[in-house]
Amino acid sequence: MKLFSKIAVDRIAQRWLLACATACIPWLAFAPAMAQGAAGYPAKPVRMVVPFAAGGPADVLGRVVGEGISRAMGQSVLVDNKAGAAGTIGVDMVAKAAPDGYTLAVVPVGNIAVNPALMPNLPYKPADLAPVAMLATAENVLVVNTSTHVKSLQDLLRLAAQKPGQLTFASPGAGSQAHLAGELLQQDANIKLIHVPYKGVSPAMTDLVGGQVTMMFAQLSAALPYIKAGKLVPLGVASARRSAVLPDVPTIAEQGLPKFEAVSWYALMAPAGTPPDLLRKLSKQTEAVLADPALKEKLGTLGMEAAGGTPEQLAATIQKESARWAGLIRQRHITID
Repeated sequence: MKLFSKIAVDRIAQRWLLACATACIPWLAFAPAMAQGAAGYPAKPVRMVVPFAAGGPADVLGRVVGEGISRAMGQSVLVDNKAGAAGTIGVDMVAKAAPDGYTLAVVPVGNIAVNPALMPNLPYKPADLAPVAMLATAENVLVVNTSTHVKSLQDLLRLAAQKPGQLTFASPGAGSQAHLAGELLQQDANIKLIHVPYKGVSPAMTDLVGGQVTMMFAQLSAALPYIKAGKLVPLGVASARRSAVLPDVPTIAEQGLPKFEAVSWYALMAPAGTPPDLLRKLSKQTEAVLADPALKEKLGTLGMEAAGGTPEQLAATIQKESARWAGLIRQRHITID
């Protein structure tokens, strides 16, 4: 019996050790990256996923910032466009990537602070991503077709009151920042408009210029050429302060809607679980890159303002914006169907 007991105990011990070793294999594989820490990072090229097609604001921003980070850190930053499902595919890819600092994402406000409240079956959760730094904010401007003969926001609100449910506002898609801004305008001004969603900014702008829709909240970079050509009339900037590009156009808040603000922004994020020291290093390098006057000037031509800040500050912004837009989505019964 004693011999049997010893054999049984030995077998149990062997199985326990084997189980522990097997469980530790993933951690052992990840150990070099953890041990390397911020001091040796980056030791290989970094992939920056842009969840949209090349040529758009997120892509341009990712490439400009990526070039700066590459120079600062002495390692290549490779921009990888993973478009699809309004950014969901690319963001989900990063959320599921190894948390070693070598996979990052340019994440717009919609994909981190809006879609979780709109899409119950979203494949990732905000908690699956770790904040690094705010990259930039993008100004939105309310524009109308010249055929409306509207010259100011008050003109538009009076017209909307006279024709409830008849004026239309375009957006590049349901749940987009342009859509939410239009819903916010209806709520704050107590008017009724009709939302007309399109599949992208380009067709929406085309129909707005052509007079098929009345108005649109558009990023300044998309609307500015038409404003300069006299094809669209800017009624108000959706930011807290006036735009340096359109200094004579008042904010919407200045024109009787003091709480109105609908700003697009883009954040640099990593997979959750990325070591805090790597996040801090990336954040500091990103902020230094964004402080470059030449980069600020380049972003300014796109209607963007360089941002920066710590991971903690970005986390606070995401939390605040998530609560604000989730509240609007509930109150306005917004869906993406």
